[in-house]
Amino acid sequence: MHQGTVGVERVNTRCCIVGGGPAGMMLAYLLARAGVDVLVLEKHPDFLRDFRGDTIHPSTLELMHELRLLEEFLQRPHDEVRQLNGWIGESLLRLADFTHLPTHCKFIAFMPQWDFLNFLAAHGRRYPGFHLMMNTQANDLMFEGEQVTGVRAMSEGAEVEIRADLVVAADGRHSTLRERAGFAVENLGAPMDVLWMRISRHSGDPADAFGHIEAGRFFIMLNRGDYWQCAYVIPKGSADTLMKQPIAEFRRIILELSPWLTDRVNELKSWDDVKLLTVAVDRLKQWYRPGLLCIGDAAHAMSPVGGVGINLAVQDAVAAANILYQPLRNHAVTQDDLRKVEARREWPARVTQRIQIFVQNRVISPVLAGTQRPKPPFAVKLTQWFPVLQRIAARVIGIGVRPEHVHTPEVS
Repeated sequence: MHQGTVGVERVNTRCCIVGGGPAGMMLAYLLARAGVDVLVLEKHPDFLRDFRGDTIHPSTLELMHELRLLEEFLQRPHDEVRQLNGWIGESLLRLADFTHLPTHCKFIAFMPQWDFLNFLAAHGRRYPGFHLMMNTQANDLMFEGEQVTGVRAMSEGAEVEIRADLVVAADGRHSTLRERAGFAVENLGAPMDVLWMRISRHSGDPADAFGHIEAGRFFIMLNRGDYWQCAYVIPKGSADTLMKQPIAEFRRIILELSPWLTDRVNELKSWDDVKLLTVAVDRLKQWYRPGLLCIGDAAHAMSPVGGVGINLAVQDAVAAANILYQPLRNHAVTQDDLRKVEARREWPARVTQRIQIFVQNRVISPVLAGTQRPKPPFAVKLTQWFPVLQRIAARVIGIGVRPEHVHTPEVS
């Protein structure tokens, strides 16, 4: 695979995937399993980063079942959430019930994303065509005319040129490759940003993930076993103003929403213990050009509403593998093949984003702008009167729009 030259290392592969997140690692695993030589470039030295999405949805767990990896996967430490609950004003509501989903796993698994990615990498290495270069930053595309022929990268301080039949940009919402390719981005807008933090969890705490909505405030707590992964939703662009205040003021706000955290909220010692997630909702007008395909957040950045971004990214990867593995094996990837991937996945991304924008506009924006205690929207009230409707929310969140299934073969 490697061919050394003076000054610049040159690498040849069938498919170069930039970004070792859920989309990139799942696609790499499936392609290597199908006999395709594939190289993943991951800019960090490891996958250990706080406050990445930790949700493994029932549809992703179903893929693990199809790959005969589910039993081993669930042996890794994780938490299982079968319902989503939340406080809206003074009302405690059940928002989604996953226990009736037509899947083998009727729950969302909360697992550190680095465990998920390390699991895929470990299984990918069982196939001779799987290659992973950590600490490698892709910084430009290579062209021959209009055709993308590879990427230029820095790896451990050395220049590397990777030539590939296909380059896949899976490098997230701030994708370097989609910028270098000149793709047009349609910004759909987001009214909020999110502050992430962790607070220790005690044995007597509630078991389920839940949220608390009050006038001007939106606080979410995800059960991560020995700690809560917490998200405080703020109006877009307001982080600087909030974080100029003493951290004690922020601790006071949290206690107003969750008074039972009194004995541990001081774990937030300074603003260094709080991380800002800048929310963006956008999508590319076209996901591909000759030799290059964007998937996951590089193609369609999702709102954190519903926590479905990882699920969409994994589904993109499965669809891309199903459509492209044979052309890649034959050195015959065409624009039509790439168009098929976009055609397969654009509609689910659009529908999901429309749902997210509806929730942003009808629920989140009024809450953040409100001064009076909020009341549950009528649609939410209906789900309390008719609990069967909670299964609809569970299906949208847990399975999503147009779930994918593995059609790639395993080549020994």
